[in-house]
Amino acid sequence: MRDSGDPKDVDAQAHAAWSRAWSSISPESGLLAWMDWAAHLATSPGKRTELSRLALVQAEQLQAYLRDCLAAAPDQTQAQIVPPSADRRFRDPDWNHWPFNLLHQSFLLQQNWWEQATQGVWGVDPHHHAVVSFSARQWLDLFSPGNLLLTNPVVLKRTLDEGGANLQRGLAHWLDDLTRQLSDLPPAGTEDFVVGRDVAVTPGKLVLKNRLIELIQYTPTTDKVHPEPILVIPAWIMKYYILDLSPHNSLVKYLVDQGHTVFCISWKNPDAGDRDLGMDDYLELGFHAALAAVEAIVPGRRVHAAGYCLGGTL
Repeated sequence: MRDSGDPKDVDAQAHAAWSRAWSSISPESGLLAWMDWAAHLATSPGKRTELSRLALVQAEQLQAYLRDCLAAAPDQTQAQIVPPSADRRFRDPDWNHWPFNLLHQSFLLQQNWWEQATQGVWGVDPHHHAVVSFSARQWLDLFSPGNLLLTNPVVLKRTLDEGGANLQRGLAHWLDDLTRQLSDLPPAGTEDFVVGRDVAVTPGKLVLKNRLIELIQYTPTTDKVHPEPILVIPAWIMKYYILDLSPHNSLVKYLVDQGHTVFCISWKNPDAGDRDLGMDDYLELGFHAALAAVEAIVPGRRVHAAGYCLGGTL
């Protein structure tokens, strides 16, 4: 961290620390979205009435479901109020037995209510609608009965069958993950994926390197070669070999096997020395530098540029 009296440097350091504390999620933006939603909902009596009616209908459904469950035989399965068609967490048949059926049905009803509450509020910015809906779903998922040992029949059954061995394994995995994180070590299992052996196995050569990127060229494997090269600009947060994972699911290998000359950018992982780099630097040192290199290696040809995520934005 630089020791500077420049107010811009002080603000940059403060914002960087604030961003790290919130895992790069802006609490200010989230708060603005929720305030926008709450303020417009407060002035939308029709929407509030609709939500009140929905809550009453769901309460009546849950009461009727509870009566049916209590009156049924222990091994009898009740028809579900909210079929979890897109929610794989509750597909196991054990979720249909008492009391887990009531637990997960009440959770799904609550989830449905919040889904209706965070959508279709007149006057709310569409982006704020999306933020509120997404964050509400994440908070609700924290309280899903599937996340707790005593309310998850599948985990309870496995625990009983294994005499608690599954919980011991889980604790061991968690301690291993925690130790690796505190020791700044890679996650468990990454040692099984070595670049050049298990991933990024398509042969290529480095043709350009600067402060921000490395440019890799892949030669066609066919006798007939397409005249126009392809330049791939991956996302900044992804390694280039996301497009060359293994021979059977590699876009790069597919292209060279079709006779294409492929160039792919590999972005550098930035460190403290790169804190002053901006969008213009990524454009000039990244895309423009790579494009100039491709045009020099394959002169007089049009270049097909393909990017995704921020690579596509560039």
